[in-house]
Amino acid sequence: MFSSKFLFRFRFPCRRIETLRLPNGGLDESYRLPSPDELDGGAVSPFDLRLAWHPDGLALSLSVNGKTRRPWCRIVNPEESDGLQICLDTRDMKDGHRATRFCHRLVFLPTGSGPSQSQPQVFWLPIHRAKQHPNPIATEQIRLSGKVFDGGYQIHTVIPSDVLTGYVPSEHPNLGFHFAVMDQELGNRYFLVSPPFPHDQDPSLWASLDLVAA
Repeated sequence: MFSSKFLFRFRFPCRRIETLRLPNGGLDESYRLPSPDELDGGAVSPFDLRLAWHPDGLALSLSVNGKTRRPWCRIVNPEESDGLQICLDTRDMKDGHRATRFCHRLVFLPTGSGPSQSQPQVFWLPIHRAKQHPNPIATEQIRLSGKVFDGGYQIHTVIPSDVLTGYVPSEHPNLGFHFAVMDQELGNRYFLVSPPFPHDQDPSLWASLDLVAA
């Protein structure tokens, strides 16, 4: 089905945060990115994604509401689990259809890890058909918290610059960015493009984020 999002090349501001910290209470409204439903003129989305930058890394918060079941999360199958998938290009290059070593794909699950499978988990996944992969990512350096409540869940994370190949905001103040919120109950939502388009492997399809001071 045709989407009006194909008519535009999207750029969004990403505001700087004063202190890079795990946003346990969530980033405030000023850091909110538009939802896929709003971009296509739909109803208010049950998903709320907020992103902030700092020279030392990125902070991100996701809230999901409107669920009647607990999140379905399986660490043996992260791509199909309920959670957040993001793609980042630290050089925001739109002149090719294959990922470079500056492109990253991360998956965040609100539960599924630990002895009781109640702890959040983050995964690095290779990008299909990438020319090169980024430097090895130590996911244990990524700070992560998750909270499941009646009606939904939250994920909060800090991604340090050390795990993002090519992240130098002073020299490259733009990011290529894409996200997908996967949910077996509410349905999957994709930022700009969705399957069958190669949304998680073609950086030319991703939005641009301008890293602004305020």
